[in-house]
Amino acid sequence: MLRAILLATLILGSHMAVSAQKVKTEAGIRPDFVVHVRSSPAWAEILLRRTELEADLESLILEYTEDFPKVKESRYELEVLNKYAATLLLIKPAESSKLTLALGKLLVRKADIETDLWKLQQSYADGHPDVKRAKRRLEIYEKAIKEILG
Repeated sequence: MLRAILLATLILGSHMAVSAQKVKTEAGIRPDFVVHVRSSPAWAEILLRRTELEADLESLILEYTEDFPKVKESRYELEVLNKYAATLLLIKPAESSKLTLALGKLLVRKADIETDLWKLQQSYADGHPDVKRAKRRLEIYEKAIKEILG
């Protein structure tokens, strides 16, 4: 899984295209399929959210330090989105029809909920009602994503 996350991080960064090609081949992911995944609606939705977060983060960094809560939150969500992008790269070519806009929206929303849960867990114990609610919402999204991905 760490290899897949590294791979997605490299592929998402356009300035590392040559390195990404090398890593894709070493990881056993066919380059032609990576192009197909990167042109899918699900990938585009994740990329859109990632771009929005990076732009917001750039403006926050100008005024605040890395310890500012919103900066930490944005970095956490970017990490989660990279993990989901790596997951998309592991989908078999025969199942590429599953990379729909709906899947992308579910993954982006799940990343948002996962970030909310992380934020709540910084302040409250797992038994707190808000944490329980966030965990339940996360489970609902996980179930829907599993239904699509099988």
